[in-house]
Amino acid sequence: MGLIYHITYATEWDKALAAGSYTMSTRGVTLAEQGFIHASTAAQVAGTASRFYAGEPGLIVLEIDEDLVEPEIKYEPAPGTDELFPHIYGPLNTGAVVHTRPLAPPPTRESGV
Repeated sequence: MGLIYHITYATEWDKALAAGSYTMSTRGVTLAEQGFIHASTAAQVAGTASRFYAGEPGLIVLEIDEDLVEPEIKYEPAPGTDELFPHIYGPLNTGAVVHTRPLAPPPTRESGV
């Protein structure tokens, strides 16, 4: 069992539980708009949180068992880097999420940092 991670708002996860699948790609962008759901490895979560979710309250981290994910997962480089990130190419079945945990809002990035 390999784990990958996705940062989202608790309210979005509540909607997914009611619907049976999760369809947000990233902050404010749907799967339909992006074409895949952004995810991270354990080593990438903190960097993703500080780059894209600085100062945002109400966040949780979905811990996802790759073996339980129904859509295809591809590891692909992010723009401007050759670091590979997991991307989920379809709605995430909620049963693949084995744990959720709160994520404290990452600090707001200061100008010039």
